Amino acid sequence: MDLLVSALLVLARWDVAAALLVGSIGGVVIGAIPGVGPAVAIAILLPATFSLDPIVGLTALLGIYGSSMYGGAIPAVLINTPGTAVNALTTYEGTPMTRRGEARRALSLAYSASFFGGVFSVVCLILLSPALAWIAPQFGSREIFLAALLGIVLVVLAHRGRILAAGMAASFGIWLNTIGLEPIQYSQRYTFGQSWLAGGIDLIVVVLGLFALSQAFVLLVEPDKRNRANSVSGTLFTGFRELLRNKRVASISSSFGVLMGMIPGVGEFTAQFLSYTYAQKTSKRPESFGNGSPEGLIASEAANNAVPAAAMIPLLALGIPGEALTAMMLSVFYVHNVVPGPGLFQHQLDFVVALYLALLVLNVLVIAFLLSSTNTLLKVIEIPTRFLGIAILTLSFVGVYSLRNSAVDCAIAGGFGVFGFILKRLNLPIVPIILGMVLGGIMETKLRTSMMRVSTPFDFIDRPIAFILFLIILAVVASHIRQSLRNPKRNRNSQHVK
Repeated sequence: MDLLVSALLVLARWDVAAALLVGSIGGVVIGAIPGVGPAVAIAILLPATFSLDPIVGLTALLGIYGSSMYGGAIPAVLINTPGTAVNALTTYEGTPMTRRGEARRALSLAYSASFFGGVFSVVCLILLSPALAWIAPQFGSREIFLAALLGIVLVVLAHRGRILAAGMAASFGIWLNTIGLEPIQYSQRYTFGQSWLAGGIDLIVVVLGLFALSQAFVLLVEPDKRNRANSVSGTLFTGFRELLRNKRVASISSSFGVLMGMIPGVGEFTAQFLSYTYAQKTSKRPESFGNGSPEGLIASEAANNAVPAAAMIPLLALGIPGEALTAMMLSVFYVHNVVPGPGLFQHQLDFVVALYLALLVLNVLVIAFLLSSTNTLLKVIEIPTRFLGIAILTLSFVGVYSLRNSAVDCAIAGGFGVFGFILKRLNLPIVPIILGMVLGGIMETKLRTSMMRVSTPFDFIDRPIAFILFLIILAVVASHIRQSLRNPKRNRNSQHVK
């Protein structure tokens, strides 16, 4: 009880409440604008959060992360254009419903399913807290190294049809992290005698270049476009009643979201695919899927909104991000010398519980905002894409320069922006680069620490958790190799299509 009171006192601060309100509403707005997305918004805001208390900065970023998919459903339903990438599946059912004159019903279902998935995952997170608090201290340097290695493997293998490109991108990210002074003996690596490389390549500079600047270039190069959406009349509360009639689909889809969110490198897309497939196979009307099925819409939105809270589990318990957005949040921890991992649960459990409660309040704020302001939000869909590109470009360079008042950082970010633009045009993965930088740093530090206690290779896996993680890595790689050998033709076709 004392822990809950302590966490509530943290959230009761005016600056934390303001950050949560601004982040949650801002995330909905960002999600509703096609072509922007939460990664761009979080990348731009990161430099500003470094001057705030960690709970304030993380609350604002969590607000954007957890609420953007709510907003992304609006253009997905109304104009067949997903606001965020993970709302793509929502267009399969939402757009046909809109064409039938059921736009209000589709939006109401999307909101209610998103709310259910978000709250469901937070409740699971709270219930898992005692187990996490017990398991996290069992992870030493070897276990964290193997968990980070498993994360890299899963991130690469998640890019089906582009595994070679994803592996190269992850390796490039790991190499980027080695530039500058190495962390043990402080010798210079890959600086080539250039003083401006001695401090290394800053993660935030790379993030802003690859995500924000590259997206600005995409928006500026493409033809200017203004989307139009008709207003929605009537109440949006009816979706909750229809959700109750499909509570089995909502519960199982949310469970998929929680499970996939906990596994690094998997995330929303896999959760959506599994939940959508399950809903279709168990539906009494499977032929309606793709033609405006309420069950399909519920499965998609419940699954993707259950992922954000679950994705915080490996981040908080082990300090290992599962995807790009949680990797960005990890930098906020590091800037304030708050180290996520086993120690966080032992010494700052009230901080962890406050983040859980913030996620719960976030979902309530967002659903209240959407139910009362959807028609107002439709105006942001109409913002011209060229204007968005200029705004993102300007804010990104301001953010980069504010980090260290360095023009060199701006030049590096610009270079990575062009690189990210090329990768997007070639349909090559960007996320493995960021995760390679983050997880590569964790792997190097933990490996060098653990090697002081290791005499033979078998000593590295002589503890139960380390041995289990090692077996999981072998099983994942062996399973992929087996699948590739059994279906070589399909794999080649998938690579060609992508």
